Amino acid sequence: MTNIRIGIIGVGQIGKQHIEKYSSIPGAELVAVCDVNLAEASRVAEQYGIPHAYSDFRELLQRDDIDAVDVCLHNNFHAPVTIAALEAGKHVYCEKPIAGTYADGKAMVDAAEASGKQLHIQLFTLYQKETKAAKTLIDGGMLGKLYHARSTGFRRRNRPYVDGYGTPYFTRKETAAGGALFDMGVYHIAQILYLLGNPAVERVTGKLYQETDMLPERREKSGFDVEELGTGFVRFADGLTLDIIEAWAVHMGDFEGSSIAGSKGGVRLPSEQAGGGTRPFTFHNTVCDMDMDSTLDLDMMDVRWHRIRDNEDAYDSSQAHWIAALQGRVPLLPTADIALRTMLISEGIYLSDQLGREVTAEEVIASSRSTAVPL
Repeated sequence: MTNIRIGIIGVGQIGKQHIEKYSSIPGAELVAVCDVNLAEASRVAEQYGIPHAYSDFRELLQRDDIDAVDVCLHNNFHAPVTIAALEAGKHVYCEKPIAGTYADGKAMVDAAEASGKQLHIQLFTLYQKETKAAKTLIDGGMLGKLYHARSTGFRRRNRPYVDGYGTPYFTRKETAAGGALFDMGVYHIAQILYLLGNPAVERVTGKLYQETDMLPERREKSGFDVEELGTGFVRFADGLTLDIIEAWAVHMGDFEGSSIAGSKGGVRLPSEQAGGGTRPFTFHNTVCDMDMDSTLDLDMMDVRWHRIRDNEDAYDSSQAHWIAALQGRVPLLPTADIALRTMLISEGIYLSDQLGREVTAEEVIASSRSTAVPL
């Protein structure tokens, strides 16, 4: 199995999580780390036995013993660092969302195509057991014609920094570009887009909210200027539709999980329940003129598929998939295209909220501007 030599750019909370994950993936070899805080980069390198540490990512990119870089920076740094890495001849794995705007994400996708290198975006929900089960049912024709889907994400009061975790960088447009939709909504919207076949967007409408109380000193210190609740409705080609609700904070007990409805059946993805526990994955259809609500043994499904399918481990996680794809064991899932379309929808909700009306995909693309931080 070929070793893939990796450089990590950014060793904050997310960067450390990625490093931990690579340690359990055969074939992943960490060569260097980089962070503007050189002392922290050096400490992390020593802790994990990584040979080299830098404070300037350009120095890391000059190394000819690195095959790919992993970009673990805040959203508005994704595009400039990713594009520089691609132009330096490195494959790139980038944290979600793809960037701060559609324009920046498109520039990243175009740079990957021009360089001939692979671009992969971290979308962990694509590798969950329930996603695999739903995809199998859809591909097997069990849902029939898909016509409507729902993307939901719920937190009662769990906003970055103001509710006690993370940093203010998550709550400011200048670094994060967006709030709940960009932070968590990307996972749920991308998951649904993947299951729907990443359909072309025609029109988007939506509304953003920041209404839940927060501690005054935390509000001031955070510079909180992003949404804590985002809602939207998307019209795709061929009449397919999607409604969206994503909450960092909302006075509700919980939401039902994301779902997809088809002419022959439907699926509902798991969700956390108020008071603890998780609603299971369910499949709904009609059998002999009787309505049936079914649960599946996802754990046994996973065990069996790992026993009998070649390279099933390549779909255990986003990072495992990335390494397997670079090793040539499996084709890379189109995560960059899915992430870019997710950004189109999210930015469409922003534009719709700003204009107070439904907007077309063409309007969103035309109005999108770079928010990338100059480097």
